[in-house]
Amino acid sequence: MYTAKTNRNEDQEELLEFIRQNGFGILVSEVNGKPWATHIPMYLSSDGKILTSHIARGNPQWKSWNETTEVLAIFQGPHAYVSSSWYDHENVPTWNYIAVHAYGTIRTIEGEELVNALKHLVNKYEKASEHPVTVEGMSAKFLNNEIRGIVAFEMTITKLEAAYKLSQNRDDKNHANIIQELEKRGDNQSIQIAKEMKRARYKE
Repeated sequence: MYTAKTNRNEDQEELLEFIRQNGFGILVSEVNGKPWATHIPMYLSSDGKILTSHIARGNPQWKSWNETTEVLAIFQGPHAYVSSSWYDHENVPTWNYIAVHAYGTIRTIEGEELVNALKHLVNKYEKASEHPVTVEGMSAKFLNNEIRGIVAFEMTITKLEAAYKLSQNRDDKNHANIIQELEKRGDNQSIQIAKEMKRARYKE
């Protein structure tokens, strides 16, 4: 993706942690010569090399996958509108945001690999529940019936790209004023972007 030099982030560990914290992404590939996107939660392996998840068997996206298929997984973080009225000079409005793109190859998985992928995904998102559900706790009949309706996959990450557009090109006065206005606005997205702007500007 296009990313201005000031907005690039090449810290691979930071990008992997971002994916772990923002795991609901968009899986993009080509189906019959056209782009196809599916919104799904994904699980990143502990070594940061593999993404796993599943899609509905009725979704035709999986039918076009083979060993050479390149796919794109998009992960979106906080984002917020920035009014040009917040600057001390004439300018245009813009949008601040964080996004990470993961590129890689994909293959379908079955059997034990599929069940393990389900366990990872369920455990990741159930851990905050008061009474967490587990794959192991499901009856074999129920689990097998559900598995028939999905196609699981493993995506090997070959490249990460990121855009951290956080007003890095603004001087200290205007940068501080944007943060102040975002915090004044008060919605969660604006607060998160203000926090990320501070972190990006002042981290060593």
